[in-house]
Amino acid sequence: MSKFIVIDTETTWDDEVMSIGAVVADSHTMSLVETKYYIIDPEYKHGGMFSYVLKHPKAGKPIICKRSSVMDDLLNCSTRHNVSEVFAYNANFDRCHLPELSGFHWHDIMKLAAYRQYNQAIPDNAPICSTGRLKSGYGVEPILRLLSGNCGYSETHNSLLDAIDELKIMTLLGHPIEKYI
Repeated sequence: MSKFIVIDTETTWDDEVMSIGAVVADSHTMSLVETKYYIIDPEYKHGGMFSYVLKHPKAGKPIICKRSSVMDDLLNCSTRHNVSEVFAYNANFDRCHLPELSGFHWHDIMKLAAYRQYNQAIPDNAPICSTGRLKSGYGVEPILRLLSGNCGYSETHNSLLDAIDELKIMTLLGHPIEKYI
């Protein structure tokens, strides 16, 4: 695999997907190749906890359209880049909300990021389960704070910016892509 996609979603109060951020990345360098940012119409109009960052200036201009058009564009992007692997932090959440992408192989970034044996930034005194997983504080925000050393980092909850941050977690962990598979 030469490229993969990192996906993040944000949902409405009714648990409908209102935005999707997707980052195509190079498997060897973990560098960003292309970004896609979609706001789904009319779902986004129903509002959600993070509606206020849908049009975050750092996310650039979103593609605002119906879900079917979003999926067509995302699938075309995947085909163009020959991508069959999708990564997400807490992948079950995004995979369940995107059944149109069930033909992809999904992988959970959290399965490495939250475990001491894979994440050397986890402090020795951190409370962990017998499996090596942190007992708490293993969401994107605390993990990126640990890995980057930036205690002031705050997750934006904009799906594109969060997908970029999730790729950054993979980069900072420093594991080859095969470790996630």
